[in-house]
Amino acid sequence: MSTPRTARALARETLTQEILDAARARLRSDGPAGLSLRAVARDVGMVSSAVYRYFPSRDALLTRLLIDSYGELGEAVERAETEVAREDTGGRWLAACRALRTWCMDRPGDFALLYGTPIPGYAAPQDTVEPATRVIQVLARIVGDAYADGARAVPAPRGGAGTDATVAGARDFVVEHGLARSGLATESVVRTLMAWSQLFGTVSFELFGHLAGSVTDPARWYDEVAIRLAADLGIQLRV
Repeated sequence: MSTPRTARALARETLTQEILDAARARLRSDGPAGLSLRAVARDVGMVSSAVYRYFPSRDALLTRLLIDSYGELGEAVERAETEVAREDTGGRWLAACRALRTWCMDRPGDFALLYGTPIPGYAAPQDTVEPATRVIQVLARIVGDAYADGARAVPAPRGGAGTDATVAGARDFVVEHGLARSGLATESVVRTLMAWSQLFGTVSFELFGHLAGSVTDPARWYDEVAIRLAADLGIQLRV
C-alpha cells in the first residue's frame, strides 16, 4: 500500500507543475535559449528566489523539461503503435510515424527544445538519453518484427559505407540500447537510424517553414516520406 501524500507534498507537486507549464509557455514565446527562471517566476507569481527551491538552476529546469517532453513524445508514439494489430507491421509503422508528427506539430516549443538549435552553455546530462530513445525503440521494434517475418532492407548503394566504423557505431548504438534484435542485418540497422533522423528532419522542415513554396500539403508529404522509408526497410503497407 502506498503512503498517502501530505498536503505539503501535494502543494509542492502542484506548484512544480505550474512552473513547468509556465516554462513551456516561455519556450513557445521566447525559445529554449531565452528561457529565464526570473521570467518563469513572474509568470507564476513568485519571486525568483522561491523558484530556486524547486529548480536550483535554469539547467535543472531545462533538464526536467527535456525528460518530460521526451517521455510524453515517446508515450504518444508507443500508444499509437500498440493500437494496431501486431502482425500489421506496416500499419504499426505508419501509426507511429503519424503520432510523432502530430505530437511535434501540437508542441512546437517542446520540439524546439528537443530537436532545435543547441542552447548555449547547456549540455544535456546522461539521464536524458534513455527518454530520448523511446521513439527509436518503437521504430526498431517494428523493424525487428518485420525482419523476423522476412522483410529485408534494400541493399546498400555502391560506394556506401559498408561495414566501416560509422556503420559499426550505428549497430553498437542499437544493440547497446536494446533497440532491436542483435541478429538484425547491418543494412536494416543503418536504415532504421536513417529513418529516425529523416522523420524528425521532415517535421523540422515543416515547423520552421522550409517546406513553404515547395510542398502544398505537408501532412501528405510526411506520409509519403514515412511510406518510402518503410519501403527501404522492406516493410509493406496494406492498401
